[in-house]
Amino acid sequence: MYLRSISLAALSWAMGAPAIGSEVGDAAEADQEIVVEGRRLGDRTRSGTATRTDTDVMSIPQALSVVTEEQIEDQAFRSIADVLRYVPGAMIGQGEGHRDQVTLRGNNSTADFFIDGLRDDIQYYRPLYNLERVEVLRGPNAMIFGRGGGGGVINRVTKVPLHAPLLAGGVSIDGFGAWYADLDFNSPVGSRAALRFNGVYEEFDNHRDFYQGRLYAANPSLRFDLGASTSFMLAYEYLNDSRVVDRGVPAAFAGTIANPAPPLMGFRDTFFGDPRVNRTDFGAHVLRGTFQHRFSDDLSLTSRLLYADYDKGYANVFPATAVRVTGGVQEVGLEAYRDAFQRENLFSQTDLVFRGRTGAVEHTILAGFEFGDQQTGNQRLNGYFGPTARRVFVPLARRISTPPIELRGGPGTGERGTLSDADVLALYAQDELRFGPVELIAGIRYDRFDIEVHDLITGIRTARTDELWSPRLGVIFHPLEHVSLYASFSRSYLPQAGDQFNSLDVTGAALEPERFDNYEIGARFEPREGFILSAAAYQLDRTNTRAPGPTPGTVVQTGEQRSRGVELEASGRIMPNWFLTAGYAYQEAEILSRTTACDPAVRQCEVPQVPRHMASAWTRYDFTPRIGAGLGVHHQSESFASISNAVVLPAYTRVDAALFFRLSPAVEAQLNVENLLGEDYFPTAHNDSNISTGGPRNLRVTIRFAF
Repeated sequence: MYLRSISLAALSWAMGAPAIGSEVGDAAEADQEIVVEGRRLGDRTRSGTATRTDTDVMSIPQALSVVTEEQIEDQAFRSIADVLRYVPGAMIGQGEGHRDQVTLRGNNSTADFFIDGLRDDIQYYRPLYNLERVEVLRGPNAMIFGRGGGGGVINRVTKVPLHAPLLAGGVSIDGFGAWYADLDFNSPVGSRAALRFNGVYEEFDNHRDFYQGRLYAANPSLRFDLGASTSFMLAYEYLNDSRVVDRGVPAAFAGTIANPAPPLMGFRDTFFGDPRVNRTDFGAHVLRGTFQHRFSDDLSLTSRLLYADYDKGYANVFPATAVRVTGGVQEVGLEAYRDAFQRENLFSQTDLVFRGRTGAVEHTILAGFEFGDQQTGNQRLNGYFGPTARRVFVPLARRISTPPIELRGGPGTGERGTLSDADVLALYAQDELRFGPVELIAGIRYDRFDIEVHDLITGIRTARTDELWSPRLGVIFHPLEHVSLYASFSRSYLPQAGDQFNSLDVTGAALEPERFDNYEIGARFEPREGFILSAAAYQLDRTNTRAPGPTPGTVVQTGEQRSRGVELEASGRIMPNWFLTAGYAYQEAEILSRTTACDPAVRQCEVPQVPRHMASAWTRYDFTPRIGAGLGVHHQSESFASISNAVVLPAYTRVDAALFFRLSPAVEAQLNVENLLGEDYFPTAHNDSNISTGGPRNLRVTIRFAF
């Protein structure tokens, strides 16, 4: 995208704000205007995700990847899954076909998502239309984000109102007929306010039979400058998402740990469900407010508030067994259920940041508190094929035929209905010290997490209170101006209520929270401004752990888990007309204790969906001011579909390409080719019987504009 002119204040807002949220701009700068011609560079060199303060990436003692709006547009990303393909050590999960799910450093989660540093833990697909960038912090850091985040967190940084007018957007269509249109409008309102509106409409389609759906969202935001040192921003987002739930294909046969089965081949497009039943509908109203005040050049206050109301329902028929042969006929077992989910989130964060000096030591001191209240309702009805059959076997065919399904509750049906109320009160403090070439980051957080779960079916109420202390310590050494070496320790916890609070029973209420301890060393080198090379080696220990079992809907106690690995990354502009991002991860994630799902006496079991090797690269080179090209590659080695280690996802390599044409100073056209070489692959899974199939070669045409 090309911008003809922006003000200096707009430049600082769009490129220099820390990732955890937007910062106060200097209103005095609004009168200074410069003209910028050329391609928007995006900023990868500063972040607030790891520290809650505006910090140079070279001074962050933890692995961090930044995917900017520019890269999102160049590669025509439409989902968090697309983004994470280019983040080393990140593996996207299937999410049962109705939500984002991710495995970071061997730890799986549906809830480790944040928006401008505020918890965004509901299960849904997160759009990208209103983002400046996506930041992925790897390794636990509860000192910043609180509970969860055992393998890391994904923080979406939204666009904010600017001091300069802007009208931008685009339209796109692909070879399956899927299309979208987005709009980004910004306007000053007088001399002290600005309004921004981001919106998107998208129609879904892909290679899978019966798959379709649509999403639309709107995000207006208004910022007021209440003097030179104070600002207030109010943002509202409405999101509506309705689509087919698709849980992929089953395994080719019932594998074992000694003889793992591959996914079912030759049925890439076959839908193992019922298009009349398989559906998810999601609606969200999210209101966010940010107040910022600078008492002096050295002391500032930021207070953030989020209220969100979510409503979701989803139902599906899905493969529940591997393919089997009965009487010479191949068949697969199907099951069905319907879930409804409602949640209200209220979060308040207040940070006080002081910058000062004691002798030769510079300090950036953070002190703050957080309050959160989450009220959740969840209901489930199971499907029946006839009076008593929860599972039905149907012949394997190009088009699967399902018998009539009845979704019902009552005694003995496995019906579920829960209400939960989770409250958190947190206090935290951190000091970033700098003396000569050495920096030290030390912080600690206290969380009091209270949860009560009311089982509406049995009438049983279960409650637990956890008081959690989460330390983090990092040391950074700069032997040269553009080189940093670091070592760090961080810790996080996950209460036994789980990601979504619907798994707390009498047994779980008696268990201590899961604990995540991360030990990491790393290095960064910035050979050119904005182009950073980084390397990290880590050991992440997870204890008191439960995990999804090999049978859908079951949970097993795994006891202890250890992840070890190395992550390498290069990202930024090698030259003004040449952008590159590349990453590699070597990972070993193993279950250290015996479980009912996996017996180390047979073989040391591996954590599912953790490929030993992952590599990716994307580059864009502009040959002239009007013509450019891009090339991307993503590779992952084989991994297991579930904790059973009985089904294996084969290794694959996918290649993408793009061409860019600047039609005018304000309009650019691009052609993206996904899976250029037509690789037949299985990118992810949910369990042994739900394995996603990769799409064939696909073309996408996009026109983007910015005035």
